[in-house]
Amino acid sequence: MKLDNEKKSYLSNLAIPQGWNESNIADLSGKRYLITGGTSGLGFQAAKVLSSKGADVTITARDLKKAEIVKSRIPKINIIEMDLTDLASVRSAAKTVVNEPLKYDVVILNAGVMATPYTSTKDGFELQMGTNHLGHFAFAGLIKDRISSRLVSVSSQAHRMGAFGSGSLDDIRDRCFGVGKYSPWAAYGASKLANLLFTAEVERRRIANGWAFMPLAAHPGWAATNLFSVGPAMAGKKLEGKLNEFVNSKFAQSAQMGTLPILAAATFPHLIGSSYIGPNRAFEMRGTPKLTRARALAYDQTLAANLWAVSEELTQVTWENSTHA
Repeated sequence: MKLDNEKKSYLSNLAIPQGWNESNIADLSGKRYLITGGTSGLGFQAAKVLSSKGADVTITARDLKKAEIVKSRIPKINIIEMDLTDLASVRSAAKTVVNEPLKYDVVILNAGVMATPYTSTKDGFELQMGTNHLGHFAFAGLIKDRISSRLVSVSSQAHRMGAFGSGSLDDIRDRCFGVGKYSPWAAYGASKLANLLFTAEVERRRIANGWAFMPLAAHPGWAATNLFSVGPAMAGKKLEGKLNEFVNSKFAQSAQMGTLPILAAATFPHLIGSSYIGPNRAFEMRGTPKLTRARALAYDQTLAANLWAVSEELTQVTWENSTHA
């Protein structure tokens, strides 16, 4: 009976309380957070909340002019320039992090693009895989020894439409380069599936290698951010962009609400490695945070290992040996 009670108490502590929101976040004075892509949307909201709780917050930004606007709204924020579509920029940003005297308690891999027309990164990768997965894979691998507590990846319900063909090294490599018929949403889904495969594989390697930090993942549900307008703007589809904005205004939850699962992953004290957090209502499209599960493919260990091998090959970042940028 005593063991049963202890088990119930343990499981109760793991559960995120119903209605959890930013008011439940404890004082974060003395804690350091790094957020990729903090100039708008979910990244900006997370930076604002964490800073308001006393944390020392750094954001990465591709556009320094936008970053300065953020700094005028969150005066204590720090900025590191980084373009995830350029591995040279990623290495430069990682070097800045490595050379800082203090570690980061939590790193949030938030930056991303969604449903963009076919475009290549500066290193020749398909834009969405290059930005949402490969750039983050390289950055996190280069700074992993500077993370003391958590590494949070931001995924999406769109991971459910993602795939890597047979899951072979060749099929994964083709997806990373955008080989074959291109679908913006299929590519986005694959990149978000990659985020979850990455999180699970980091957890396995963390245990094997004794890394200090714990990997987690979160998704925002359907949140009203500028991601929905970027793809149409790149494709020159102004009408589609305006339609997306209208639909978002009517049906999506706010960016503030969409940020809650990410904040829970970054701050809720009773979580275990590879936990996945999303909204609790409307098929996980809106609501407050809850622990959830991804589709079965996101836990495929062979696919995750193959994705890891291709990611190391393409980025030239080997995690087990990456002690400096």
